[in-house]
Amino acid sequence: MLTAIWHREQTNTGVLPFDPWVVLCACTLVLMGFIMISSASMDVALKNNGTPYFYLVRQLIFMTLALIVGVIAWRIPISFWEKTGHWWMMGAGVLLIAVLVPGIGREVNGSSRWIPLGPINLQASEVAKFCMVIYMGGYLVRRLEEVRNSWAGIAKPALPLGIYVCLLIFEPDFGAAVVLMGTVMAMIFLGGMRFFQFIMIVSGALGLLVALVGLQPYRVQRLQTYLDPWVDPYGAGYQLTQAQIAFGRGDWFGTGLGNSVQKLFYLPEAHTDFVFSVLAEELGFIGVLALIVVYAVLIWRLFRIGRKAEKLKEFFMAYITYGFTVIFAGQALINIGVNVGALPTKGLTLPFVSYGGSSLLISCVMLALILRIDLELKKLQLSGNTPKRRTKENQMNKEPEHG
Repeated sequence: MLTAIWHREQTNTGVLPFDPWVVLCACTLVLMGFIMISSASMDVALKNNGTPYFYLVRQLIFMTLALIVGVIAWRIPISFWEKTGHWWMMGAGVLLIAVLVPGIGREVNGSSRWIPLGPINLQASEVAKFCMVIYMGGYLVRRLEEVRNSWAGIAKPALPLGIYVCLLIFEPDFGAAVVLMGTVMAMIFLGGMRFFQFIMIVSGALGLLVALVGLQPYRVQRLQTYLDPWVDPYGAGYQLTQAQIAFGRGDWFGTGLGNSVQKLFYLPEAHTDFVFSVLAEELGFIGVLALIVVYAVLIWRLFRIGRKAEKLKEFFMAYITYGFTVIFAGQALINIGVNVGALPTKGLTLPFVSYGGSSLLISCVMLALILRIDLELKKLQLSGNTPKRRTKENQMNKEPEHG
């Protein structure tokens, strides 16, 4: 199916329908994730589910579904997403409320973040990130001049964002709330917010995050553990100390694929939040460096697509590309930072690599939309024309002022 689409689009446009570097990097990450999940989960799966292939088979199913959903999303014109952004925002809000309703939301480890859908548990926060980016992309197109010249343009999206963040805190999913806030602020900044406004908003957001941390004792404990995990290596600091042991055992070239000791019930969530630590133990510093390089190339290529869209005055395409790319980069940075002990422990998946259906599905849909944008931009360049924008958007042609 993909081959047929590839040849048809190449015939129509005369150029490759996909950015080959983006596709190569994404496939590399997914395959690396599948290999590491297989290695990290077999013993846990055998103990908990009676078969060592439980998580491996489920991840293979998730990968297949993600490919199918990604292809479907890639086939949808970007204009559809621009016109329906407010509906996606409201739909995600409904999901965030539903996940808190007893009998609908599923509670795991004290957090109610999932809605059971047969064999798949849908994580509402993953959908919320996607929908908020779509909504914000449309908002910035409609109100860009207002965003660049007044506080009102910046304050208006604070209401839906605030509702989303409050619902995420109730779950609780503090990590998703941080990523969502950071993504929205990055999109507004890239839209042309003045620098002093950005600094003030970031300062306010940091103050809010500190207050939220102080409201929950377990978050304060996590922060204290982060500062010195070895004070309580068998209690609050257990996960972090075991992750650091994994990195120490990995050394330069690792212990070899499948030879991790930490995955043998020492490191909790070894195939989800801490799969990066298992990779470090088995593949060593060289494997870690290779994974980081793949992420860096992917993020660089995605930002190039966003910049191309901005130069062609396709602002909706540009802003949702920036938003999705910030989510990929932010979650990768946070997850890696948590694994190496540079950030407090927080349950965020490593995009395309960690085990989980919702994360992989939504990540592939985000990537599919960016690839669709790349295709539409190529067609636009070949045609030599740019769509006529609404009159009130003419001033968006100016370069954003950050100073």
